[in-house]
Amino acid sequence: MSVTSVDKNFDDLSLTLTADFSAPVERVWRLWADPRQLERWWGPPTYPATVEEHDLTPGGKVTYHMTGPDGEKHRGWWEIVSVNPPTALEFVDGFSDADGAPSTDMPTTHGSVEISAHGDGTRMVVRSTFRSREHMEQLMEMGMDEGMEGAMGQIDALLAV
Repeated sequence: MSVTSVDKNFDDLSLTLTADFSAPVERVWRLWADPRQLERWWGPPTYPATVEEHDLTPGGKVTYHMTGPDGEKHRGWWEIVSVNPPTALEFVDGFSDADGAPSTDMPTTHGSVEISAHGDGTRMVVRSTFRSREHMEQLMEMGMDEGMEGAMGQIDALLAV
């Protein structure tokens, strides 16, 4: 697995995953920029994603659902804050209800992705920041940290293709 560190920091309300890959920066960027590639790794291994809308421009939206082992669908969305291909992406990340509308009952997070050359490959740092300790604790109890680590653990196989 390429995940080299997972840092949960309840003092600054952040979850940071760092991963190193044996691929060039531009190839790692395509994991985010190509919706068909994104859906092959976004979400835990037992909850594959289907990307419905994918607009990586400031103000654009990404909408998706993950399908669980019993067929249940879990919907989510991103609102793109900024994008600087092939090295940076920022977005607000949230949950959706069954109809795809943003859920007002669940917290949102701010996500940032930094992709840079590192040694003979690429380092990707994905950081989620939370609005409150309560929101962070709620999402950690739901398994967000393990889910993100499992999702990123699927990237090596995708890059090998």
